[in-house]
Amino acid sequence: MTELAMPSLGSLSSRLIRLYGGLALYGAGIGLQVESGLGNDPWDVFHQGVGLRLGVSIGTVIIGVGALVLLLWIPLRQKPGLGTLSNVVFLGLFADAAIWVLPTPSGVLSWVYLVGAVVAIALATVLYIGAGMGPGPRDGLMTGLMRLGLSVRLGRFLIEITVLAAGWLLGGTVGIGTLVFALAIGPLTQLFTRWFPLT
Repeated sequence: MTELAMPSLGSLSSRLIRLYGGLALYGAGIGLQVESGLGNDPWDVFHQGVGLRLGVSIGTVIIGVGALVLLLWIPLRQKPGLGTLSNVVFLGLFADAAIWVLPTPSGVLSWVYLVGAVVAIALATVLYIGAGMGPGPRDGLMTGLMRLGLSVRLGRFLIEITVLAAGWLLGGTVGIGTLVFALAIGPLTQLFTRWFPLT
């Protein structure tokens, strides 16, 4: 009988550090972008808008929406991993902590926050996905739609334009930061994969 190879403690611990370090950095990036006041990424426009309507923090909404999106995985036959569940639980907590700690900027500092946010989120994405413990609930929704025949580009566009429009109608912040995020996040994420491979 062939014995299954188990990951060494070192490799497992490094993956966990990469996972939770990535989620903490992602939460910090969300906090920076929200506090910049220059415009959020599409999902956080939605999270912020819902939070404003319900009178709760953006982190609370991130957790709630993550859990609801995870339910959509069931008909799409997606299976969550530790990284998926950790994303649901911890990302909103890290985002709220960052918003609570960060001082509200003005002038040039708002742009520093925005640039820092996009860089942080790009690096964080590479770190937590590279841990190989499952995608976040929103990423898994897109891969699930791919199984139904939608391209990644079309699936992402349809989802993000929907949450962006809904979030804007609910009062979420849309601005130049939203555009900067959309244009920069892909190239920056690709750049960071050179230093932190996803395999």
